[in-house]
Amino acid sequence: MDFKKLRQDFPTLRADDAPAYLDNACVTLKPDSVIDMIHEYYTKTPGCGGRSVHRYGTKVSQSTTHARSKLQKYINAETAKEMVFTRNATHSLNQVAHGISWSKGDVVLTTDREHNSNLVPWLQLEQEQGIDHRVVTSNDDNTFDIEAFEEACGNAGSKLKMVSMSHVGNLDGVKIPIKEISKIAHDHGALVCVDGAQSTPHMKVDVQELDIDFLAFSIHKMCGPSGMGGLWGRYELLEGLRTIQPGGQTVKTSTYDSLEWANPPARFEGGLGNFSGMMATGAAIDYLSRIDMDAVNQHEIRINSIMTDGIKDLPGIEIIGPLDAKQRGGICSILMNDLPSHDIALLLDEAEGVMVRSGQHCVHSWFNDRGHQNGSLRASAYLYNTEEEAKLFAETFSEAVQAFS
Repeated sequence: MDFKKLRQDFPTLRADDAPAYLDNACVTLKPDSVIDMIHEYYTKTPGCGGRSVHRYGTKVSQSTTHARSKLQKYINAETAKEMVFTRNATHSLNQVAHGISWSKGDVVLTTDREHNSNLVPWLQLEQEQGIDHRVVTSNDDNTFDIEAFEEACGNAGSKLKMVSMSHVGNLDGVKIPIKEISKIAHDHGALVCVDGAQSTPHMKVDVQELDIDFLAFSIHKMCGPSGMGGLWGRYELLEGLRTIQPGGQTVKTSTYDSLEWANPPARFEGGLGNFSGMMATGAAIDYLSRIDMDAVNQHEIRINSIMTDGIKDLPGIEIIGPLDAKQRGGICSILMNDLPSHDIALLLDEAEGVMVRSGQHCVHSWFNDRGHQNGSLRASAYLYNTEEEAKLFAETFSEAVQAFS
């Protein structure tokens, strides 16, 4: 694929002073088609979908229905009724965690590399409802320890109710063997929830092939608008899930002392929807569907390999995860030790327009456990990044490290 040609689809990259944007694990840039769809909603059909029957409302209802169907096809869900629009992956994971009925002592397994969005809800349930949250420790290089996982499942026994894990870590880009994990978890009678925030934008994700039960993802990491995410769940599981956002269209009807819940997905989409975001989600999925995601994954690895090779021997720094970029996708996170990560990130932007992320990336637990209070600096690639940008990052970062050493 001609990835350089794709850059012309993004207004910010067509600018004469276009930055080397390497903060894609946080949020991706938006192509013209997505921006145009947002503009179209507000300027041509600014109505209320799913409620009003006038021409504005009807157009929005049709567009959002089409967007839901596109999401269904993108992840190979059985029906569009399994696709729930949310604000982000955090919202989706909370809907799963707080929508299930728990008993005291129910065991939930996560890894030791989880984003707060897939850790804090379980900690909250542990505090408030007495579930038993347990952490499966990774190998020393942050790769998944399948033997430790099997042991944890066995130790939990009949109490094991949920396995909730990130498909690809936002900390290090390391992918875990979800299909194998699902087989083991299901053999123990547990549900499997996947945080797909860092996988759905970068590779083919087929929920049937993975044999999982829930998938959470963020549209804003998939060339889509901010404030949009998605939740997929098997329909029979969604039917038994309690909504965390009751009101509005979440019910079929109500009286002063009773109610009848709406069927999924409406049950989980209470309140006026982000209609421009839903319509633009359809445009984002259209855009990604025209691209070979396997080629995107290989492109990101090439970008990461250049960055890795350019910095791996610098004194005072350490790459998180395996040194081989093939095992880290498009993410290159660097422990700074005594170097000021925020200052270096600012310097990269001000000196050469290289934009990266600094801090603990919402994986505070991992950094705190290892005493790395300074966090890390994370460069993350996407389909529109170039090898020249990767080289510029490596060169500028090397100069910054030398300046602060």
